[in-house]
Amino acid sequence: MTDEVPAVAHLLAGAPRNWGRWGEDDEVGTLNHLGPAEVLAGLGTVRQGRVFTLQTPMFHENGDPSSPARAAPRRYMVQDQGSWYGPEPPDLPGGARYADDVVVSHLQGSTQYDALGHVWYDDTLYNGYDAATTIGGLRKASVLPIAERGVVGRGVLVDMAGFRGKRHLDRDETFTHEDLAAAAAAQGVEIRPHDVLLINTGWLEFFYSVPREEFFGESYQEPGLVYTPELAEWFQSMEIANLATDTIGNEVLIDPRNGTTLLVHCALMRNLGLVFTEICDLRALVADCRADGQWDFLYAAAPLKVVGGTGSPVNPIVVK
Repeated sequence: MTDEVPAVAHLLAGAPRNWGRWGEDDEVGTLNHLGPAEVLAGLGTVRQGRVFTLQTPMFHENGDPSSPARAAPRRYMVQDQGSWYGPEPPDLPGGARYADDVVVSHLQGSTQYDALGHVWYDDTLYNGYDAATTIGGLRKASVLPIAERGVVGRGVLVDMAGFRGKRHLDRDETFTHEDLAAAAAAQGVEIRPHDVLLINTGWLEFFYSVPREEFFGESYQEPGLVYTPELAEWFQSMEIANLATDTIGNEVLIDPRNGTTLLVHCALMRNLGLVFTEICDLRALVADCRADGQWDFLYAAAPLKVVGGTGSPVNPIVVK
């Protein structure tokens, strides 16, 4: 890594953009690639009727695999049987009782969709929106338009951990579009234009197998995509609709070559409008795909309709 960190704007000068491609008011980016034909293509992969859900369990005994920069989600019981043991029990005529609870969490504290206005540089969001529109809540490129549209299409799973013969990739371990293509070819599946691309690194396998302190360590880093100009060109030419992985950031958060942070987010999300899904629990799906050799499927997801939200929890569904 160099001693001086170059500006993201310098590294991405001349990189492809989709600004204005779907109109000056667009806020869903590459989800525009998903139409009726893509929905039908996803339905065409369904052969067994087997269903998988991809959200990580919230409030698991091992904790939540959210970013160390965010406080862990917290849940509080505000009503339960204990409420009737107190000196002033609730008065519900007829004898019915109920439980109730409250969750305090970052919107990106679990498996989530990122809004396209979540990451930017040069004071400008996706599609040229002014970064000042994020103040007090995203007035442009929030998660709401993604939630209102929904995501349905052909999903394809690339098993990078399996391709490299590992239970999980190592910290700082990188891969590119060329690695994705090689892994897909080895699996016997084709990555097609307009796909929802899921990538297994085995990172959640690691999270659930070690103490939280070991997982995050003194300086957290994870495996993932690393930026190259060719990577951005590949995602642009393939018109990938949605990128989803089992890592917290979908990329090596600090580029090992130059020290920049969130460079892939900037190149793909901010410039191309590529919609990101993070912290997907792919363990059961990976095991099933390895067993039957079917790596494509119907993918469907709908984040919460959070007005002005920078992201939203989601429980994607896969049907094989």
